[in-house]
Amino acid sequence: MWTKTTLGESCKMYQPKTISAKEMVSDGEYVVFGANGIIGRYDKYNHTEPQLLVTCRGATCGSVNVSEPNSWITGNAMVIQPDTSKISMRFMEYVFRGGIDLSKAITGAAQPQITRKSLEPIEFSYPPLAEQQRIVAKLDAAFAEIDRTTDFVNQQLLESEALYVTTLTRCFNDESVLRKPLSEICKITSSKRVMKKDYVNDGVPFYRTKEVKQLANGEPVTTELFISKEMFDSLRAKFGAPKEGEILITAIGTIGEVYIVRDNDEFYFKDGNVLWLKEISDVNQEYLRYGLQSFVEQLNNLAHGAAYSALPIQRLKAFELPIPSVYQQLEIVSRLDKAFEHISTLKDSLGAKRNSLDILKSAFLTQELQPPQSEAV
Repeated sequence: MWTKTTLGESCKMYQPKTISAKEMVSDGEYVVFGANGIIGRYDKYNHTEPQLLVTCRGATCGSVNVSEPNSWITGNAMVIQPDTSKISMRFMEYVFRGGIDLSKAITGAAQPQITRKSLEPIEFSYPPLAEQQRIVAKLDAAFAEIDRTTDFVNQQLLESEALYVTTLTRCFNDESVLRKPLSEICKITSSKRVMKKDYVNDGVPFYRTKEVKQLANGEPVTTELFISKEMFDSLRAKFGAPKEGEILITAIGTIGEVYIVRDNDEFYFKDGNVLWLKEISDVNQEYLRYGLQSFVEQLNNLAHGAAYSALPIQRLKAFELPIPSVYQQLEIVSRLDKAFEHISTLKDSLGAKRNSLDILKSAFLTQELQPPQSEAV
């Protein structure tokens, strides 16, 4: 017979004392658990036994972890202690992983959080301990098989990405090919500075590193900043603006994300964050894009800065790229296009398999953690 209850009735829930990063000890004997797992080490522990933890602050609110023995648990995680005379810890872990809807307990938009008060009313049901043990064993076995398959799929994804990188590197590793500094094949500049006061709520998109990275990876662009059409037209008339076939490369933070400007793109970009390669001569744009991608590690080595990495224009201008004949460039582009298409198809297929496995996990949890309708009391 299953029993219906609430988290407040069946569990002790609390947030332990938080310690700051400064208080942690790099070579401490005990691990420290924060909102999303282990965040450091300390010379003391505040829990001797493993505890069921739920993230109670930030974007990952509701995530579930289980601590190690003799750990320090901070207040960014909610400790969940069921009445083990009625509910096993492992059964309760599965309840939190899919047997209840934790989104109902999350409050706050800017800073999501879960509180004990918001958790207490959430209802769930549990069977006798012997039946809990059977359910846990069944879920353990099913999840172990799913996890093995997921690990295999993840490994295939990693191998497909490594294959692309290897193919890319080989295409640009011919020492017999003449190298030229980028300054000899294109003009490299940035944009004119746009002040914060010039941002508007709607108009022409204004891109920073993040948005150019999204463009480079074919992702939807989440534009947050705009300038007026009048300002854009004025800047374009005086200083120009990126046009079809020209290249943008991120130069601050995430360095080396490369985007070829497409027809009808209308945007401006942040000075310094992004560098602009224009007036490209004797080099196929796609070849140049692939070439820059293949040497991204070297480009990062050219960057400097304490607070953040920045790639200076002068260093990029001096960077040398192998420049074979135009025919060879087109041959390399064709080879890489085919490799990229094959790998993208493989990644899409493997990604779909991974999503199916996640759905399968949810289905198992739903099936096993809900009592027969006639047995709930």
